[in-house]
Amino acid sequence: MRGMAGFRRFVYNFGLEMLKASWGFEGIKASDSVRLNEIKKVFTNHVMTLPEYAWTRNYSSTIYQSAFQDLGEAVARWRKGLSEFPILATKKKGDKFSLYKANAVYPKKGEPALLFTNRVVIEPGRKINLPGYGTVRSLELVNYYYSSQTFTVTRTADKWFVSSNIDANRVPPIIHKVEKVGIDLGIKTFATLSDSSTISAPSSLKKAKTKLSKEQWRNRNKQFGNRNKGVRASLNAKKFFESVARKHLKIANIRRDFLQKTTTLISKKYYTIRVEDLNVSGMVANHKLAEAISSLGLYEFRRMLDYKQSHYGTELEVVDRWYPSSKTCSRCGHVQNMKLSERVFNCGACSFSIDRDLNAAINLEKGDNHLAKPKEKKSIKKSRKKKAS
Repeated sequence: MRGMAGFRRFVYNFGLEMLKASWGFEGIKASDSVRLNEIKKVFTNHVMTLPEYAWTRNYSSTIYQSAFQDLGEAVARWRKGLSEFPILATKKKGDKFSLYKANAVYPKKGEPALLFTNRVVIEPGRKINLPGYGTVRSLELVNYYYSSQTFTVTRTADKWFVSSNIDANRVPPIIHKVEKVGIDLGIKTFATLSDSSTISAPSSLKKAKTKLSKEQWRNRNKQFGNRNKGVRASLNAKKFFESVARKHLKIANIRRDFLQKTTTLISKKYYTIRVEDLNVSGMVANHKLAEAISSLGLYEFRRMLDYKQSHYGTELEVVDRWYPSSKTCSRCGHVQNMKLSERVFNCGACSFSIDRDLNAAINLEKGDNHLAKPKEKKSIKKSRKKKAS
Protein backbone atom coordinates (compact mmCIF):
# COMPACT_ATOMS: atom_id res chain seq x y z
CA MET A 1 0.00 0.00 0.00
CA ARG A 2 2.91 2.36 0.64
CA GLY A 3 4.12 1.59 -2.87
CA MET A 4 0.71 2.36 -4.34
CA ALA A 5 0.63 5.65 -2.44
CA GLY A 6 4.10 6.46 -3.74
CA PHE A 7 2.96 5.69 -7.29
CA ARG A 8 0.05 8.10 -6.85
CA ARG A 9 2.41 10.84 -5.58
CA PHE A 10 4.76 10.27 -8.53
CA VAL A 11 1.95 10.59 -11.07
CA TYR A 12 0.38 13.62 -9.36
CA ASN A 13 3.69 15.49 -9.23
CA PHE A 14 4.53 14.51 -12.82
CA GLY A 15 1.21 15.85 -14.09
CA LEU A 16 1.52 19.07 -12.06
CA GLU A 17 5.03 19.83 -13.33
CA MET A 18 4.09 19.04 -16.93
CA LEU A 19 0.96 21.21 -16.68
CA LYS A 20 2.94 24.20 -15.37
CA ALA A 21 5.54 23.68 -18.12
CA SER A 22 2.81 23.62 -20.80
CA TRP A 23 1.66 27.09 -19.75
CA GLY A 24 5.05 28.48 -20.77
CA PHE A 25 4.56 27.67 -24.47
CA GLU A 26 3.06 30.59 -26.36
CA GLY A 27 0.55 30.06 -29.12
CA ILE A 28 -1.05 26.95 -27.57
CA LYS A 29 -4.68 27.59 -26.70
CA ALA A 30 -6.16 24.70 -24.75
CA SER A 31 -8.05 24.24 -21.52
CA ASP A 32 -6.52 22.59 -18.47
CA SER A 33 -8.56 19.44 -18.99
CA VAL A 34 -7.31 19.08 -22.57
CA ARG A 35 -3.73 19.61 -21.43
CA LEU A 36 -4.08 17.00 -18.69
CA ASN A 37 -5.53 14.48 -21.15
CA GLU A 38 -2.50 14.93 -23.41
CA ILE A 39 -0.15 14.66 -20.44
CA LYS A 40 -1.90 11.44 -19.43
CA LYS A 41 -1.28 10.03 -22.94
CA VAL A 42 2.40 10.94 -22.67
CA PHE A 43 2.65 9.20 -19.31
CA THR A 44 0.86 6.06 -20.54
CA ASN A 45 2.51 5.69 -23.95
CA HIS A 46 6.00 6.97 -23.18
CA VAL A 47 6.95 7.27 -19.51
CA MET A 48 5.64 3.87 -18.44
CA THR A 49 7.53 2.20 -21.32
CA LEU A 50 10.95 3.44 -20.15
CA PRO A 51 13.14 0.84 -18.36
CA GLU A 52 13.72 3.06 -15.31
CA TYR A 53 9.97 3.35 -14.80
CA ALA A 54 9.11 -0.31 -15.28
CA TRP A 55 8.00 -0.47 -11.64
CA THR A 56 4.93 1.64 -12.51
CA ARG A 57 3.43 -1.34 -14.36
CA ASN A 58 3.27 -3.31 -11.11
CA TYR A 59 0.31 -1.26 -9.86
CA SER A 60 -3.27 -0.86 -10.97
CA SER A 61 -3.89 1.63 -13.76
CA THR A 62 -6.81 3.11 -11.83
CA ILE A 63 -4.33 4.65 -9.38
CA TYR A 64 -2.77 7.00 -11.91
CA GLN A 65 -6.14 7.59 -13.58
CA SER A 66 -7.56 8.84 -10.28
CA ALA A 67 -4.36 10.84 -9.61
CA PHE A 68 -4.87 12.81 -12.84
CA GLN A 69 -8.53 13.27 -11.90
CA ASP A 70 -7.57 14.66 -8.47
CA LEU A 71 -5.10 17.03 -10.11
CA GLY A 72 -7.75 18.26 -12.54
CA GLU A 73 -10.18 18.94 -9.70
CA ALA A 74 -7.49 20.79 -7.72
CA VAL A 75 -6.65 23.02 -10.67
CA ALA A 76 -10.35 23.66 -11.34
CA ARG A 77 -10.86 24.78 -7.74
CA TRP A 78 -7.88 27.11 -8.08
CA ARG A 79 -9.32 28.58 -11.28
CA LYS A 80 -12.58 29.34 -9.46
CA GLY A 81 -10.72 30.99 -6.57
CA LEU A 82 -11.83 28.37 -4.03
CA SER A 83 -8.34 27.19 -3.03
CA GLU A 84 -4.66 27.88 -3.35
CA PHE A 85 -2.59 26.66 -6.28
CA PRO A 86 -1.89 22.89 -6.03
CA ILE A 87 1.45 21.95 -4.51
CA LEU A 88 3.57 18.83 -4.89
CA ALA A 89 2.46 15.77 -2.95
CA THR A 90 4.84 14.68 -0.20
CA LYS A 91 5.10 11.88 2.33
CA LYS A 92 4.65 14.34 5.19
CA LYS A 93 0.98 14.76 4.30
CA GLY A 94 0.33 11.03 4.56
CA ASP A 95 -0.27 8.24 2.08
CA LYS A 96 -3.33 8.20 -0.13
CA PHE A 97 -4.57 6.53 -3.31
CA SER A 98 -7.86 5.60 -4.96
CA LEU A 99 -8.99 2.39 -6.61
CA TYR A 100 -12.11 1.83 -8.65
CA LYS A 101 -13.73 -0.88 -10.71
CA ALA A 102 -13.49 0.24 -14.31
CA ASN A 103 -14.76 -2.57 -16.51
CA ALA A 104 -18.27 -3.99 -16.29
CA VAL A 105 -18.79 -7.76 -16.60
CA TYR A 106 -22.12 -8.77 -18.08
CA PRO A 107 -24.02 -11.62 -16.40
CA LYS A 108 -24.85 -14.95 -17.91
CA LYS A 109 -28.33 -16.35 -18.12
CA GLY A 110 -29.86 -16.94 -14.72
CA GLU A 111 -27.28 -14.85 -12.82
CA PRO A 112 -28.24 -11.66 -10.95
CA ALA A 113 -27.24 -8.52 -12.84
CA LEU A 114 -26.27 -6.53 -9.72
CA LEU A 115 -23.15 -8.58 -9.06
CA PHE A 116 -21.70 -7.94 -12.52
CA THR A 117 -21.89 -4.18 -12.93
CA ASN A 118 -18.99 -1.77 -12.55
CA ARG A 119 -19.62 -1.59 -8.80
CA VAL A 120 -18.22 -3.73 -6.01
CA VAL A 121 -20.74 -5.32 -3.65
CA ILE A 122 -19.58 -5.45 -0.03
CA GLU A 123 -21.19 -8.17 2.07
CA PRO A 124 -21.78 -8.01 5.83
CA GLY A 125 -18.63 -8.87 7.74
CA ARG A 126 -15.06 -7.65 7.97
CA LYS A 127 -13.79 -8.32 4.45
CA ILE A 128 -13.62 -5.66 1.74
CA ASN A 129 -12.70 -6.44 -1.85
CA LEU A 130 -10.59 -3.58 -3.21
CA PRO A 131 -10.53 -3.61 -7.05
CA GLY A 132 -7.00 -3.96 -8.37
CA TYR A 133 -5.61 -4.98 -4.97
CA GLY A 134 -7.55 -7.84 -3.43
CA THR A 135 -9.46 -8.63 -0.27
CA VAL A 136 -8.51 -6.87 2.96
CA ARG A 137 -9.76 -7.42 6.48
CA SER A 138 -11.32 -4.50 8.33
CA LEU A 139 -11.34 -4.03 12.09
CA GLU A 140 -14.73 -2.38 11.84
CA LEU A 141 -17.69 -4.68 11.32
CA VAL A 142 -20.11 -3.90 8.48
CA ASN A 143 -23.66 -5.06 9.23
CA TYR A 144 -25.28 -4.50 5.84
CA TYR A 145 -24.88 -4.93 2.10
CA TYR A 146 -23.75 -1.97 0.04
CA SER A 147 -22.12 -1.30 -3.31
CA SER A 148 -19.58 1.26 -4.42
CA GLN A 149 -17.32 1.87 -7.40
CA THR A 150 -14.49 3.95 -5.92
CA PHE A 151 -12.49 3.20 -2.76
CA THR A 152 -10.03 5.70 -1.29
CA VAL A 153 -7.30 4.30 0.96
CA THR A 154 -5.49 6.64 3.36
CA ARG A 155 -2.90 6.21 6.09
CA THR A 156 -2.83 8.12 9.38
CA ALA A 157 0.04 7.23 11.73
CA ASP A 158 0.42 3.45 11.33
CA LYS A 159 -3.26 2.78 10.55
CA TRP A 160 -4.87 2.38 7.14
CA PHE A 161 -8.43 3.45 6.40
CA VAL A 162 -10.68 2.84 3.40
CA SER A 163 -13.63 5.06 2.52
CA SER A 164 -16.28 4.79 -0.18
CA ASN A 165 -19.40 6.64 -1.28
CA ILE A 166 -22.86 5.20 -0.79
CA ASP A 167 -25.88 6.59 -2.64
CA ALA A 168 -28.34 7.53 0.10
CA ASN A 169 -30.66 10.42 0.90
CA ARG A 170 -30.98 11.77 4.43
CA VAL A 171 -34.46 12.91 5.47
CA PRO A 172 -34.07 15.92 7.82
CA PRO A 173 -36.36 16.19 10.86
CA ILE A 174 -39.29 18.59 10.62
CA ILE A 175 -39.79 19.47 14.30
CA HIS A 176 -37.16 20.76 16.75
CA LYS A 177 -37.70 21.11 20.48
CA VAL A 178 -36.35 24.70 20.71
CA GLU A 179 -36.85 27.37 18.07
CA LYS A 180 -33.77 29.55 18.62
CA VAL A 181 -30.48 29.50 20.58
CA GLY A 182 -27.38 31.64 20.86
CA ILE A 183 -24.00 30.02 21.43
CA ASP A 184 -20.99 31.81 22.90
CA LEU A 185 -17.69 29.97 22.43
CA GLY A 186 -14.86 30.30 24.92
CA ILE A 187 -11.75 28.69 26.34
CA LYS A 188 -12.63 27.84 29.95
CA THR A 189 -16.11 26.67 28.94
CA PHE A 190 -16.19 25.50 25.34
CA ALA A 191 -19.76 26.62 24.64
CA THR A 192 -22.36 28.52 26.67
CA LEU A 193 -25.92 28.38 25.34
CA SER A 194 -28.57 31.03 25.85
CA ASP A 195 -30.79 28.55 27.73
CA SER A 196 -28.14 28.44 30.52
CA SER A 197 -26.71 25.08 29.48
CA THR A 198 -22.95 24.70 29.02
CA ILE A 199 -20.68 22.33 27.12
CA SER A 200 -17.17 21.59 28.39
CA ALA A 201 -14.27 20.18 26.41
CA PRO A 202 -13.46 16.51 27.21
CA SER A 203 -10.87 15.98 29.92
CA SER A 204 -9.38 13.13 27.89
CA LEU A 205 -8.12 15.69 25.36
CA LYS A 206 -5.93 17.40 27.95
CA LYS A 207 -4.63 14.05 29.24
CA ALA A 208 -3.71 12.90 25.74
CA LYS A 209 -1.85 16.16 25.03
CA THR A 210 0.02 15.83 28.34
CA LYS A 211 1.20 12.33 27.43
CA LEU A 212 2.38 13.59 24.05
CA SER A 213 4.38 16.46 25.54
CA LYS A 214 5.98 14.16 28.13
CA GLU A 215 7.13 11.68 25.50
CA GLN A 216 8.55 14.45 23.33
CA TRP A 217 10.40 15.90 26.31
CA ARG A 218 11.89 12.54 27.32
CA ASN A 219 13.23 12.02 23.80
CA ARG A 220 14.41 15.60 23.25
CA ASN A 221 18.07 14.50 22.91
CA LYS A 222 17.43 11.50 20.66
CA GLN A 223 19.29 11.44 17.35
CA PHE A 224 16.73 11.16 14.55
CA GLY A 225 19.08 11.05 11.57
CA ASN A 226 19.90 13.63 8.92
CA ARG A 227 19.02 13.09 5.27
CA ASN A 228 21.28 15.90 4.05
CA LYS A 229 24.29 14.34 5.80
CA GLY A 230 23.34 10.80 4.81
CA VAL A 231 22.69 9.68 8.42
CA ARG A 232 19.83 7.21 8.68
CA ALA A 233 17.39 7.24 11.55
CA SER A 234 17.83 4.40 14.02
CA LEU A 235 15.17 1.79 14.72
CA ASN A 236 14.46 3.41 18.09
CA ALA A 237 13.97 6.76 16.36
CA LYS A 238 11.48 5.18 13.94
CA LYS A 239 9.61 3.65 16.88
CA PHE A 240 9.49 7.08 18.49
CA PHE A 241 8.08 8.62 15.29
CA GLU A 242 5.36 5.96 15.15
CA SER A 243 4.50 6.46 18.82
CA VAL A 244 4.22 10.23 18.42
CA ALA A 245 2.09 9.80 15.29
CA ARG A 246 -0.30 7.50 17.20
CA LYS A 247 -0.65 10.04 20.00
CA HIS A 248 -1.34 12.83 17.50
CA LEU A 249 -3.98 10.61 15.91
CA LYS A 250 -5.61 9.97 19.28
CA ILE A 251 -5.78 13.70 20.02
CA ALA A 252 -7.34 14.39 16.62
CA ASN A 253 -9.86 11.57 17.09
CA ILE A 254 -10.90 12.82 20.55
CA ARG A 255 -11.41 16.35 19.20
CA ARG A 256 -13.31 15.16 16.12
CA ASP A 257 -15.53 12.82 18.14
CA PHE A 258 -16.37 15.60 20.63
CA LEU A 259 -17.21 18.13 17.90
CA GLN A 260 -19.28 15.65 15.89
CA LYS A 261 -21.39 14.56 18.86
CA THR A 262 -21.81 18.11 20.16
CA THR A 263 -22.89 19.61 16.83
CA THR A 264 -25.26 16.70 16.21
CA LEU A 265 -27.00 17.14 19.58
CA ILE A 266 -27.34 20.88 19.00
CA SER A 267 -28.67 20.41 15.45
CA LYS A 268 -31.27 17.90 16.62
CA LYS A 269 -32.60 20.12 19.43
CA TYR A 270 -32.47 23.69 18.08
CA TYR A 271 -33.89 25.05 14.82
CA THR A 272 -32.15 28.45 14.50
CA ILE A 273 -28.56 28.46 15.75
CA ARG A 274 -26.69 31.73 16.13
CA VAL A 275 -22.94 31.92 16.63
CA GLU A 276 -20.47 34.78 16.54
CA ASP A 277 -18.17 35.35 13.57
CA LEU A 278 -14.89 34.76 15.41
CA ASN A 279 -11.55 35.93 14.07
CA VAL A 280 -9.74 32.70 14.93
CA SER A 281 -6.53 33.61 13.09
CA GLY A 282 -6.34 36.88 15.04
CA MET A 283 -7.04 35.11 18.34
CA VAL A 284 -4.26 32.61 17.71
CA ALA A 285 -1.83 35.55 17.35
CA ASN A 286 -1.99 35.88 21.15
CA HIS A 287 0.77 33.47 22.19
CA LYS A 288 -0.76 33.04 25.65
CA LEU A 289 -4.05 31.73 24.25
CA ALA A 290 -2.90 30.27 20.93
CA GLU A 291 -2.48 26.69 22.17
CA ALA A 292 -5.83 26.61 23.96
CA ILE A 293 -7.73 28.16 21.04
CA SER A 294 -6.20 25.92 18.36
CA SER A 295 -6.79 22.84 20.52
CA LEU A 296 -10.55 23.40 20.80
CA GLY A 297 -11.33 23.60 17.08
CA LEU A 298 -13.64 26.63 17.14
CA TYR A 299 -13.72 27.02 13.36
CA GLU A 300 -14.38 23.29 12.88
CA PHE A 301 -17.33 23.59 15.28
CA ARG A 302 -18.92 26.26 13.09
CA ARG A 303 -18.11 24.36 9.87
CA MET A 304 -19.85 21.23 11.17
CA LEU A 305 -22.93 23.22 12.15
CA ASP A 306 -22.91 24.72 8.66
CA TYR A 307 -22.89 21.49 6.65
CA LYS A 308 -25.33 19.78 9.04
CA GLN A 309 -28.04 22.28 8.14
CA SER A 310 -29.18 20.04 5.29
CA HIS A 311 -28.89 16.93 7.49
CA TYR A 312 -31.11 18.12 10.31
CA GLY A 313 -33.11 20.97 8.74
CA THR A 314 -31.53 23.72 10.84
CA GLU A 315 -30.62 27.33 10.08
CA LEU A 316 -27.18 28.62 11.05
CA GLU A 317 -26.98 32.41 11.43
CA VAL A 318 -23.68 34.20 12.00
CA VAL A 319 -23.63 37.41 14.07
CA ASP A 320 -21.24 40.17 13.06
CA ARG A 321 -17.89 39.94 14.84
CA TRP A 322 -18.01 43.65 15.80
CA TYR A 323 -21.26 43.23 17.73
CA PRO A 324 -20.34 43.79 21.45
CA SER A 325 -22.21 40.77 22.77
CA SER A 326 -20.08 40.50 25.93
CA LYS A 327 -20.24 44.25 26.71
CA THR A 328 -23.99 44.68 26.24
CA CYS A 329 -26.50 44.10 29.02
CA SER A 330 -28.96 41.41 27.96
CA ARG A 331 -31.73 43.05 30.04
CA CYS A 332 -31.55 46.81 29.34
CA GLY A 333 -29.13 47.01 26.40
CA HIS A 334 -26.55 49.20 28.19
CA VAL A 335 -23.04 48.91 26.70
CA GLN A 336 -19.98 49.15 28.95
CA ASN A 337 -16.32 48.26 28.76
CA MET A 338 -15.16 44.99 30.32
CA LYS A 339 -11.77 43.43 30.85
CA LEU A 340 -11.19 39.87 29.72
CA SER A 341 -10.46 38.87 33.32
CA GLU A 342 -13.97 39.92 34.46
CA ARG A 343 -16.11 36.79 34.27
CA VAL A 344 -19.32 38.31 35.70
CA PHE A 345 -21.22 41.09 33.93
CA ASN A 346 -22.44 43.77 36.36
CA CYS A 347 -24.58 46.30 34.51
CA GLY A 348 -23.87 49.91 35.48
CA ALA A 349 -27.35 51.04 34.44
CA CYS A 350 -29.80 48.51 35.89
CA SER A 351 -27.46 46.69 38.33
CA PHE A 352 -28.20 43.39 36.60
CA SER A 353 -25.62 40.68 37.37
CA ILE A 354 -25.09 37.64 35.17
CA ASP A 355 -22.32 35.35 33.98
CA ARG A 356 -20.31 36.96 31.20
CA ASP A 357 -20.59 34.06 28.73
CA LEU A 358 -24.29 33.52 29.39
CA ASN A 359 -24.92 37.23 28.86
CA ALA A 360 -23.12 37.07 25.51
CA ALA A 361 -25.08 33.98 24.45
CA ILE A 362 -28.41 35.69 25.22
CA ASN A 363 -27.36 38.75 23.22
CA LEU A 364 -26.40 36.53 20.30
CA GLU A 365 -29.87 34.96 20.39
CA LYS A 366 -31.47 38.42 20.32
CA GLY A 367 -29.11 39.86 17.71
CA ASP A 368 -31.59 40.03 14.82
CA ASN A 369 -30.22 43.36 13.63
CA HIS A 370 -26.55 42.36 13.85
CA LEU A 371 -26.34 39.37 11.53
CA ALA A 372 -23.21 39.25 9.41
CA LYS A 373 -23.62 39.80 5.70
CA PRO A 374 -22.50 36.94 3.45
CA LYS A 375 -18.94 37.60 2.35
CA GLU A 376 -17.96 37.51 -1.27
CA LYS A 377 -15.37 34.87 -1.97
CA LYS A 378 -12.10 36.52 -2.82
CA SER A 379 -10.21 35.22 -5.81
CA ILE A 380 -6.79 33.85 -4.91
CA LYS A 381 -5.67 32.96 -8.40
CA LYS A 382 -2.01 33.11 -9.22
CA SER A 383 -0.64 34.36 -12.51
CA ARG A 384 0.23 31.67 -15.01
CA LYS A 385 3.60 33.19 -15.86
CA LYS A 386 4.64 33.37 -12.22
CA LYS A 387 3.69 29.76 -11.54
CA ALA A 388 5.16 28.53 -14.80
CA SER A 389 8.48 30.15 -13.99
